[in-house]
Amino acid sequence: MNLLYANDRRGAYPDSWYAATALPPGPYAPLGGDRRADVCIVGGGFTGLSAALHLAGRGADVVLIEAQRVGFGASGRNGGQVNSGLRQEQPDLERRYGMDAARALWTLAEDAKTLLRDLIGQHRIDARWRPGVAQTVYSTSELDDLNRLTDHMATTYGYDRTEPLDRTATAELIGSTAFAGGVLDWGAGHIHPLRMAFGLARAAAAAGATLHEGTEATRIRPATPGQPARVETPIGTVTADHVIVAANGYHGGLDRQTAARVLPINSFVLATEPLTERAPEILTRDVAAVDTLFVVNYWRKTEDGRLLFGGGESYGDRFPPDIAATVRRPMLRIYPQLADARIDHAWGGTLGITSLRLPFFGRPAPGVWAAAGFSGQGVALATLAGRLLSDAIHGETAGFDTMAAMAPPPFPGGSTLRRPILTLAMLWFSLRDRLGV
Repeated sequence: MNLLYANDRRGAYPDSWYAATALPPGPYAPLGGDRRADVCIVGGGFTGLSAALHLAGRGADVVLIEAQRVGFGASGRNGGQVNSGLRQEQPDLERRYGMDAARALWTLAEDAKTLLRDLIGQHRIDARWRPGVAQTVYSTSELDDLNRLTDHMATTYGYDRTEPLDRTATAELIGSTAFAGGVLDWGAGHIHPLRMAFGLARAAAAAGATLHEGTEATRIRPATPGQPARVETPIGTVTADHVIVAANGYHGGLDRQTAARVLPINSFVLATEPLTERAPEILTRDVAAVDTLFVVNYWRKTEDGRLLFGGGESYGDRFPPDIAATVRRPMLRIYPQLADARIDHAWGGTLGITSLRLPFFGRPAPGVWAAAGFSGQGVALATLAGRLLSDAIHGETAGFDTMAAMAPPPFPGGSTLRRPILTLAMLWFSLRDRLGV
């Protein structure tokens, strides 16, 4: 089943709060014929749009093709959180890759947040950057671990933009007694991700990139001696010196190396009715929040006072028939006072994860570049990936090489068994969440 169309109508954004509060650019015409370019980008999310913007800004002839609409995938559906670091904590990266590599990865992750804020300001993107993400924990042992990590980040990396939260402070901030405490990271933040994607698309087009929506890549032919790479679609081809595969969870069979390492999973979000009057205790500051469960919950307030809450995952091709009910369950475990709150929007999205929850950067074939598998950290990291790809194509490979050096291994089970094996494992960990073990 083609995930591009399994759960969504062609050319239509999901019924999300984001889509209801953002003005899309374009539309951009389908490809319609054969085209020659310096770079062809497959995918119109954060990675592809950022790459198009940065490449076009350096004078490259760039063609970006998107099967649906720009910002259609996870880039325009996620929780909007911009967290610090990678999905693995710095001490884990230090043990796995060594201190020098861990420091380099931390620097890139910090660069990603800076780049996002700079692009918002430079291109006047109405993404509403707001500082602050609270990481919440359910037990005192988790809180002890979190406080040790905070101390380590301050002493080893000089990162001192965090505010410790005890049980009382967490309850006052979050509006729930579910948590033993947490840490508020003022260096992190949250945005309107679909407006961000739309702003990047407008900026890329203004810089000279050519964007084509409704244009699905069906095959990539790598470069051969004397012949550039070629991207095939049902309505034309793009021949280019470089091809960037930036399809993340929707890459399908375009690139086997990426497909072996990036597994598509589905995550779900809802937006309640405005809660300003009925539940003013929920998130008393304009920050986002996240917990530490394996199937993570993440939430924040919207600009019009709704609770935007993400929770629940599925590992097959199709979304559940009642997304609102899927997300309401974890929401009510944290906020039982919202049992009768109206749900105005509920939607799902497909993202890409890797076995290590670290992104995959690679050159899977001659003339072909790839970046995917951001594992829920893609708002800033995928945007940075676009710049790193642009730099690497221009011969400045240091940042790309740093990311590529931590390439996650393929999932076990091959193309046939990897999804059922991983589905069983993830279902087990999600059961542990529900049982509290």
